[in-house]
Amino acid sequence: MKKRVTGLGGFFFKTKEPDKVKSWYNKHLGLNTDQYGCTFWWKDKEGNDCSTQWSPMHEDTAYFNPSKSTFMMNFRVENLEELLQVLKEEGVTVVGKMETYDYGKFGWILDPDGNKLELWEPIDKAFL
Repeated sequence: MKKRVTGLGGFFFKTKEPDKVKSWYNKHLGLNTDQYGCTFWWKDKEGNDCSTQWSPMHEDTAYFNPSKSTFMMNFRVENLEELLQVLKEEGVTVVGKMETYDYGKFGWILDPDGNKLELWEPIDKAFL
């Protein structure tokens, strides 16, 4: 098995007023916000372009389900399909089925506290 988590892919949290929160972070902390939040661009140790997403989401979002938590972390991973299989074998709760998009593959698991974690095998070039 290759590396599992390679970095933080994003931090998503619930709020009553996502647009107000994005405006506050833009004005006071200089985050370059858009409809999704803010994308932080960086390079990995090999010099590849990478991103981390920060996203306030409306408090009634179902995206975090079945977790009741007010936040969800997204971790960048390698070989998501293999990793999900290994995690299942280790007794980790896998939520739903892996989904594939132009910008990467996504899978979801629950930690021991019932927090939903999003696992992302990114294609960072899709954003550039």
